[in-house]
Amino acid sequence: MEEKEVKIRYTIYQTIEELSKEEQLLLEKAKIATKSAYAPYSGFNVGAAILLENGIIVTGNNQENAAYPSGLCAERVAMFAASSHYPDIPMKIIAITANSEKFEVNFPISPCGSCRQVMSEYETKQNQPMKVILMGSKGDIQVINTISGLLPFMFHADELKQKNI
Repeated sequence: MEEKEVKIRYTIYQTIEELSKEEQLLLEKAKIATKSAYAPYSGFNVGAAILLENGIIVTGNNQENAAYPSGLCAERVAMFAASSHYPDIPMKIIAITANSEKFEVNFPISPCGSCRQVMSEYETKQNQPMKVILMGSKGDIQVINTISGLLPFMFHADELKQKNI
């Protein structure tokens, strides 16, 4: 038997002003995206903003549905829109934030497992890291420099292709 350990490196910022102007703008766009989220069931509005390598910013927000799980998370809405409209432009940074009508979101919001897997697929496809910025409606900000920091044991179809599966 061999025991191993996974370590995740990330940076915590106390204020948005500590981020670069580019990252501040991206978080602001994510906050704006929360305002048009469709979340009548949870009251939990999530916004995502993606900075593409060409400087374009694509946003998305969560879209709930009475027939759960037919809705879609903000991160996937933004990534699918970016990939659909700009299929060959790499995604540099994704910023994710949330607010709620029911409670104060004073902690960084982390993507669900499905979103992490989709993010890892795009990071693999573009063959370069995608930075992730996480924030609640207030409080600390977490920055992870690659998707593998969020999903260390990600599923890679390329590995199966190499084994002819």
